[in-house]
Amino acid sequence: MKKTAYIIPVILIVLAAGINHFSCSRDSAGTLFGNSGESPLKSEAESSKAFEIQSTFRKISELYKDSVVFITTEQLVRVRNPFFDDPVMREFFGRGREPQMQKRTGLGTGFIISDDGYICTNHHVINGVDKITVSINGQAYAAKVVGSDEKTDIGLLKIEPKGKLTPVYFGDSEKVQVGDWAIAIGNPFGLDKTFTVGVISAVGRRDVDFMGGSHIQTDASINPGNSGGPLINIYGEVIGINRMIYSKSGGYMGIGFAIPVNTAKSVLAQLQKHKKVKRGYLGVSILIISDEDAKQIGLENNEGAFVGDVTRNSPAKLGGILVGDVIVKVKQKNIKKTSDLMQSIEESQVGETLEISVWRNREIRKLYVKIKERPDN
Repeated sequence: MKKTAYIIPVILIVLAAGINHFSCSRDSAGTLFGNSGESPLKSEAESSKAFEIQSTFRKISELYKDSVVFITTEQLVRVRNPFFDDPVMREFFGRGREPQMQKRTGLGTGFIISDDGYICTNHHVINGVDKITVSINGQAYAAKVVGSDEKTDIGLLKIEPKGKLTPVYFGDSEKVQVGDWAIAIGNPFGLDKTFTVGVISAVGRRDVDFMGGSHIQTDASINPGNSGGPLINIYGEVIGINRMIYSKSGGYMGIGFAIPVNTAKSVLAQLQKHKKVKRGYLGVSILIISDEDAKQIGLENNEGAFVGDVTRNSPAKLGGILVGDVIVKVKQKNIKKTSDLMQSIEESQVGETLEISVWRNREIRKLYVKIKERPDN
């Protein structure tokens, strides 16, 4: 690290000196190097769609300059010298070689979600740390954890600002489509408010972590330090929370994942109210059926969630769902596969009554099921 810190200033000085030297150089005609006139493409570019998009990117950067925050964390950890784990060496040098305390620091990103100081970030950015500092354009604030949820990897912080803050605009992650513009703003490697652009590469990714949560995939550049920052659409709306990357090197490889903002909104509301997430459940076991089995019960294909079992005294049992039903809609949303049902229940509030459409005896029946809190066991 010392060597790097020494080399960088030298390079900057050499480049600055070089620029200064050539800025004074003139050719025989007395002009600066390079064409003195405007590029012939400038007027054409200014009237193009690309220029309009560039202008939009600049506006989004300006819109969020006071809304994306820099998060630093500190944690005291015990460290042990493995040299003294050897019983022979420990006997030789004697006792008193207890683990030492060491301060570990971390970096992350967050974004303001209320003008009175609530901030969204990732659970893994703030989990288990002793001190959290939030910086907004160089102004540092001590932050406290309101609540944090490991399953969705969402955390809620609160600071006490000196005045009103600028919250972000929330979008609708259900409307996100592959090919849409995607913009990430964050602090990769501590580089404050880095702005990167890409597209949405995939939606509904559920196989990227053991929790099975839905993710938006993007190729907008995301690196360590971006965690907890916003993923933004071309309208300047937050559609996701940047969470993790797929990488063999530890750096960007074109595959990043964000938590859909619709999931985040529900979780954040519960964290503010209950300090934790109260998860609802339906109480059914789902089986996969083939196209042939589906046709035997009158369905055109095997879309939907086939109920293989119903838990006793569960919301499903009390709401009239039976073994053999195929759940095809929840709150007017089509259920094509098991993950669709899981997501619909996850996004529902405890105590909420859901309209559930099932296929039974070759006809659609509407049932009304009141969601209960999931039991601990």
